[in-house]
Amino acid sequence: MTNINWFSEVEKRKESLIVDTQKLLQIKSVLDEENATDDAPLGQGVKDALVHMLELGKSDGFSIKNVGNLAGHVEFGEGKESVGILCHVDVVPEGDGWSSDPYAAEIREGNIYARGAIDDKGPTMAAYYAMKIVKELQLPLSKRVRMIIGTDEESNWRCVEHYFEHEEMPTMGFAPDADFPIIFAEKGISDFDIMQRIYEAEDNSGTTVLSFQAGRRYNMVPDFAKVALHTNQEETHIIQEFQTFLNEQQLNGKYLVDNGELILELEGVSVHGMEPDLGKNAGILLAVFLNKLPLSGLEKQYFSFIQTNFYQDSRGKQLGIDYTDNISGDLTMNVGKLSFTKENGGMLGINLRYPVTAELDQIQGRLAPVLHEQGFEVQNVSDSKPHHVDEKDFLIQTLKKVYEEQTGEKAELLAIGGGTYARSLQAGVAFGPLFPGRPDVAHQKDEYMIVEDLLKATAIYAQAIYELAK
Repeated sequence: MTNINWFSEVEKRKESLIVDTQKLLQIKSVLDEENATDDAPLGQGVKDALVHMLELGKSDGFSIKNVGNLAGHVEFGEGKESVGILCHVDVVPEGDGWSSDPYAAEIREGNIYARGAIDDKGPTMAAYYAMKIVKELQLPLSKRVRMIIGTDEESNWRCVEHYFEHEEMPTMGFAPDADFPIIFAEKGISDFDIMQRIYEAEDNSGTTVLSFQAGRRYNMVPDFAKVALHTNQEETHIIQEFQTFLNEQQLNGKYLVDNGELILELEGVSVHGMEPDLGKNAGILLAVFLNKLPLSGLEKQYFSFIQTNFYQDSRGKQLGIDYTDNISGDLTMNVGKLSFTKENGGMLGINLRYPVTAELDQIQGRLAPVLHEQGFEVQNVSDSKPHHVDEKDFLIQTLKKVYEEQTGEKAELLAIGGGTYARSLQAGVAFGPLFPGRPDVAHQKDEYMIVEDLLKATAIYAQAIYELAK
């Protein structure tokens, strides 16, 4: 019984699919550590969303398990092997400027508007209904099908860490939390700090940097930078130079004199750190300007270090760590945090995304001596290893076939610099829900999912589950 019209099976359940999606979206499941309890370790909202999904599963006859109110699963079928579907029900804060209540899940012009509509509650419900269709059709399967539900994907992934400490790893699986067709490779992601080694430097300059600050997150390009200067020169001369620099670089900025300090502020353009060249790094650009001033000692060393190694170089060429491969492309480097004070010297917070065939140990091994020579060192390294499933793998071949049959379009394999839940599976890929050409509105005001796409994704997931588990 394989000539099933999956889309018509979805159409039969369309009304209840939409209503169940709205109910899930109406739960405000934002991380709330301030009000966490033993019973709700990440706050009440995320727990409510998890429990809601588990109770829905129970009422539909699935077997369910709550794993410490951090994660859980909904499962059916028999067999030693299992197909995992990794979803999450936590959402980022709603932010301002919405056209309708971000938790009302209103439908307008064929779209469901809500925080989490596309990331990741809409796709979670699509995958849930896909499981339900396969179960209700009583199709013969040789593997169990298990939806794993996380509650901390938007911050620290404590949910999947906790889950896999207590539960088995699925044989294979997918995460409906990115783009169609298939994301088969995700770069490694490492955050680390580059610290200036302090030494006593003679300071006889005309200009002293009292403090300098830009950026708050490793994985975002800083859109604002600020410096406080003490200068023996004419302040008007520096201000004129600053305005000329802003004009040349087509940037906005401002200045003020406060208690004998000259304050300069510069605006950049923030983008996600996985491709820094799409933005304008306010911290690096302000450092480039400061290099034009007569600095000495620590600040001279710090700001010339930034300009030499990071200005117009997001690929690590100057530092000798550039690397590329055919699977996932270039190593990229985002300077997400910058700070300098007279007392503590300077630091840079780096977000490094390295190709799937590279190794962080080797990259750090090449970086350390280059930094040491310039008076800097690496500290506080974190690492999320790259993730890659071979193109010939049964999982990829099956999902390609399903996608092509359901859409009539070729299933291109995608590699990304971001990280999805798929990387917590040993054999997992990200699979939808965003169709090619659709705008990515995740984390934005008026986030929405197109109802038609919700139905299409459900049909794709239903056939995929059947083909992987039969």
